[in-house]
Amino acid sequence: MSYTGVLLVDKPRGPSSHQVAAWVGEMLKSSVGHSGTLDPMVSGVLVVMLGKAVRLAPLLLLHEKEYVACLRLHADVPREQVEEAVKQFTGRVYQRPPRRSAVKRALRIRVIHRIELLDMQDRLVLIRVRCEAGTYIRSLCVHIGRVLGCGSQMIELRRTRSGGFSVEDTHTLHEIRDAVERGDRDAIQSMLLPPEEAIMDIPKIVVRPGAADAVSHGAILAGVGVLRCDPFVRGQSVAVVSEEGILIALGEALRDSAKFVCGEPGFVARSTRVFVSPSDANK
Repeated sequence: MSYTGVLLVDKPRGPSSHQVAAWVGEMLKSSVGHSGTLDPMVSGVLVVMLGKAVRLAPLLLLHEKEYVACLRLHADVPREQVEEAVKQFTGRVYQRPPRRSAVKRALRIRVIHRIELLDMQDRLVLIRVRCEAGTYIRSLCVHIGRVLGCGSQMIELRRTRSGGFSVEDTHTLHEIRDAVERGDRDAIQSMLLPPEEAIMDIPKIVVRPGAADAVSHGAILAGVGVLRCDPFVRGQSVAVVSEEGILIALGEALRDSAKFVCGEPGFVARSTRVFVSPSDANK
């Protein structure tokens, strides 16, 4: 039996994200993918997609992330001074990927939505960072040390949230293995989140059964098939769902939601990834 859904794994330190996802796929005998690569020595939330849920990857890769990081200062600095330096990194920041990174070391801009000092003991500083996907926390820790004028380096990092998924909702590799060895399919299924759980933060277009069938065949969604929708703008990612809340497809909006009336003619969105077969769309 193969599985489809999203599995939140508490990645341990040591293996790469690819290795962890591959182990899950081997245990559950399903095709897998993951979003938001974590370095081998970083732990925390790793979103693993199974079966058709792998098609969610482009969306999940854009999720905001939250991390708790421990950095070591290279000199003694008063806590008040560290707090003031940390606050300076809220907003748009320039970053260059660390030398150990696998991507090209080009200068990039990332947004840090929130950063706070959680604790400080001697030269060890614990911070929590809520940031845009693709932010390099290792580089951030180095830059904090430069602002302080003493230098610093990251010594520990844990991802505590990816989009709406929290570390409290994750499962360890041991828990997954135990369920597999017991042959407990109910336990495994209870760990899986349906694809609908991953699209909570993007606009929904609720469609009629006939439109769901047409979209599942690859047709462009027209307004006559739309029952209701959330606000969206042209070019934005949208989720096409059935009246029962089943994810039919991810798509791209072809016009602003304010510029069409549900039930009237005119193209609304084109599908980019379909999640149900035509037979399932008719159920």
